[in-house]
Amino acid sequence: MPPMTTPRSLHQLPIHARPRRSWLQWLNVFAFLPAFLFGCFLIHAFQLLCLLPLKLVPTQWSRKLYDEGIRHTKGCFAMLMNLMNQWFAPTYLSITFETQGQGKFTMEEIEQIIQRDPSGKVVALKLPLKMVVTSNHQVYCDWWYVWCLTYFMQAHKDVFIVLKKSLKWIPVLGTGMQMFRFIFLSRAWAADKVQLTKQLSKLGRQAEEEDKPFMFILFPEGTLVSKNTRPISRSYADKLGIPDLHNVLLPRSTGLLYSLRSLAPRLPTLKLLDITVIYPGIPPRGYGQSYYTLRSIFCDRVPPPVVHMHLRIFDVAKEVPIGNISKCGPTAIANGWATPSLYETGVPEGERERFDEWLRELWTCKDRYMTRFLEGDTSVAQKPVQVPLELQGKVQVAGAYCYFIPVIVAYTWSKLAKQFF
Repeated sequence: MPPMTTPRSLHQLPIHARPRRSWLQWLNVFAFLPAFLFGCFLIHAFQLLCLLPLKLVPTQWSRKLYDEGIRHTKGCFAMLMNLMNQWFAPTYLSITFETQGQGKFTMEEIEQIIQRDPSGKVVALKLPLKMVVTSNHQVYCDWWYVWCLTYFMQAHKDVFIVLKKSLKWIPVLGTGMQMFRFIFLSRAWAADKVQLTKQLSKLGRQAEEEDKPFMFILFPEGTLVSKNTRPISRSYADKLGIPDLHNVLLPRSTGLLYSLRSLAPRLPTLKLLDITVIYPGIPPRGYGQSYYTLRSIFCDRVPPPVVHMHLRIFDVAKEVPIGNISKCGPTAIANGWATPSLYETGVPEGERERFDEWLRELWTCKDRYMTRFLEGDTSVAQKPVQVPLELQGKVQVAGAYCYFIPVIVAYTWSKLAKQFF
């Protein structure tokens, strides 16, 4: 008699091998899309109706009010993402912390980080509030879950992300992200480096002067692990004369190095938070996008049952070899530091190679951790902190829809127009 087999859950099957969408999944589609798009519309309408006019008023007061309004809309979008998880794709973060080697947390620090409510549910994580956040890149929803993590750090209003320039003009979402002050790059580094340097320098200086959180999210691999990018990583490894990695791509250090050198002089307490993200169901050396897409997660309602995140944190000034930053001070940009020649002068080849080696070693440790985790190695089975991806109160449901302020404004305007015109 053949051995009995346990049917696999949908998230363990490649998307192409899953059954046809059921009527319940179709119902989820027709519920999710209006709920999400309506929230995006209200948030962007608030930006256009209530905030954009402030930008046209050349006063310091209006500028501050505009900036706070943009922070508010960014926070609303983060709440909307968590609400979409809660309603349509329930899951939770399973967070572990590095307790040995570089970037480690002590057990005492871990206990101080976690804040629970009387029922024992995790409601906040007390992590540093000025950080560059790096992560491996398996699926397009990586940024979604990392941003959801910042919601529990109380830093979700101050997230900045690097995106492809092609996303800049997506209706509603693209123009909204422009107002969020996200950074759009064309992947032509000769042009991108000056824009990245200047924009980050300005954002970092403002965060320090106003004592606001700052979360800059960057994926050093630059793209997803896939059948198309795996050979490129292998070729790059051969060029360097080093082994290729199994679960991640070899990272490219230039963008991260520029970012850290731009921010470090302006944010003296800057930390680097490195996250190793692992999704259940993806086999070793598998391709994440074959199992999880934004469409399959939210429309088909097949989310990862849990999102594993392993955290390491580094003090940039003391533990990250970003080289001599004496030419990267607050007046350097104004004096022309961002030009390529001065940048090359500020980063000797030896220092650049040292940072390359440091980042590759970080990614090698990440790859080893993922291999051990996926193989069921119990030595990495630290007791995780479980954080449900849901809002922390019913009032925040209205916050996810910008408290319906654009609807109220439009209704009030229509009434006044009828009365006076």
